[in-house]
Amino acid sequence: MEIAHIIWLALVQGLTEFLPVSSSAHLILVPSLLNWPDQGLAFDVAVHLGTLIAVVAYFRKDIINLFIAWIGSIKGNGMTPEARLAWGVIVGSIPAAFVGLLFKDVIEVYLRSPLVIATTTIIFGLLLWFADKRAKLKRDELSLGWQDFLVIGAAQAMALVPGTSRSGITITAGLLLGLTREAAARYSFFLSIPIIVLSGLSVTGDLVSSNEAVDWNALLLGTVIAAISAFICIHFFLALINRMGMLPFVIYRLFLGVLLFAVFL
Repeated sequence: MEIAHIIWLALVQGLTEFLPVSSSAHLILVPSLLNWPDQGLAFDVAVHLGTLIAVVAYFRKDIINLFIAWIGSIKGNGMTPEARLAWGVIVGSIPAAFVGLLFKDVIEVYLRSPLVIATTTIIFGLLLWFADKRAKLKRDELSLGWQDFLVIGAAQAMALVPGTSRSGITITAGLLLGLTREAAARYSFFLSIPIIVLSGLSVTGDLVSSNEAVDWNALLLGTVIAAISAFICIHFFLALINRMGMLPFVIYRLFLGVLLFAVFL
């Protein structure tokens, strides 16, 4: 891969993984629109590893607290709100893992087209706008219950369709359940950890079976750039989300969807 391609694609992954705009759609579309060669499975794994490093590093104190509470619940110390949230991250990951295993080939073969991405970008962008306008903004993530975890988890499963946006649809579901914008984003970020791990393991399995040549320098550079840009993105997104709301992302999604229809129809 050329250095410029590595830098831009890693930045695209880092800046879009946690914003409600669909990182998978951008990784598909950028090479397509610019006539770049496909970056390959190995690079996709590397940049996803970078975003995983970023979210774990940013929320390291919260993750440690949730893990301690989770272990405590297993030992019989009671189901504290923190323990319930930790279990909720596991429960909320099950629908996407189940759907991904069942329909992985169908999604990759039939749903990665620019027109599908354009359609889902617009539809779920409008749904995000609706949720943000109707949101009560009263609950934090520690108030979530088992039914809430399943609802948001089911929403996350829909993000397997490119263009939906994993963070976008989970934040949308959280807002509809009454969460504040920051709380919806935080739970979405926690929920991203197991799903990125599972996705990375799945793609790694495909990579091993394909015997694809590996450019380790490109992978290392992509991982570092994706990690740094994702960490910065998480910080500013959480700092600004309550002030700016979801409208800027909705406008961007509508613009992107219309542009894709104009280019590929």
